[in-house]
Amino acid sequence: MTSHKKEIETREDVFLLVDAFYDKVRVEPTLGPIFNGAINDWPKHLEHLTTFWETSLLFNKALENKYKGNPIEAHIKVDAQMDNSISELHFGLWLNLWVETLDEHFEGDIAAMAKRRARKMASFLYLNIFEARQHH
Repeated sequence: MTSHKKEIETREDVFLLVDAFYDKVRVEPTLGPIFNGAINDWPKHLEHLTTFWETSLLFNKALENKYKGNPIEAHIKVDAQMDNSISELHFGLWLNLWVETLDEHFEGDIAAMAKRRARKMASFLYLNIFEARQHH
């Protein structure tokens, strides 16, 4: 049986990844309510996240849209709305779904990098959320 997985090469590939991933997140019992409560406009958010990951993963290409935004601020705000209840568990679930989604659709160096970047991102965001709690 041959593999139907491909490399991540285009914005369309990144969108497929992000879209498939958030389909999982939105129905995950622990994560779903948080994300669905925080995000009002999913199509817009998926485009925004596609731009984020495209900027992060396909940085060698001339991109039409470069990501501008502050993920830390957004996540600190959600944590505050959730009474500072976001934990390692949430980030662990998020990472597992990300890796699972990547493995279902893609293979290759950029897919591997997407896993590494997500792990770094999760630690970084969690540390920043945790730190923000000390100042309130």
